[in-house]
Amino acid sequence: MVTKDIAQHPEDMPNWKSDFPIQQKKATHVSRREFAKFLALFSGTLALANGVIVIRSLLFPAKPLVGEHYVCQEADVAVGQMFQFKIEGAEIIPYILVHLEENEWRAFEQKCTHLTCAVRYRDDLKKIECPCHHGFFSADTGEVLQGPPPRPLPQLQVVIKEGKVYVKEENA
Repeated sequence: MVTKDIAQHPEDMPNWKSDFPIQQKKATHVSRREFAKFLALFSGTLALANGVIVIRSLLFPAKPLVGEHYVCQEADVAVGQMFQFKIEGAEIIPYILVHLEENEWRAFEQKCTHLTCAVRYRDDLKKIECPCHHGFFSADTGEVLQGPPPRPLPQLQVVIKEGKVYVKEENA
């Protein structure tokens, strides 16, 4: 098979190649200056985005939970079981309600304090587990027992009225 050299036979060159005479090596080359410019723009964008997040959190702080919120009927959650629920406010926050023993209830935010994975109550261990990184919390207090979580789970106070389960802010 004989191949033709396009440099020796320019009439055989396709039209698109003659319209765009850029060699592949030059098209894929990135100079240090272009790379530094890209890095500076990218880093600046990330810094600006972080600044927006900080300013937003300072100007619009999270509002505390106000009043009591109905969760479920007392009979809906057996002893040793958990019940998932959400409270809607400025944002939707998932919680778990744990029925530890007769007349003993706990409510915790369902997001792990490490990387916000969903936690679950394990009755066989009597602990709250974060399955993502094998962290454990006390089902009684929400304190960290094991693993990477840096702080305890946020807790709500559980109130039982006439067979109905309500939650409210811990210090309210």
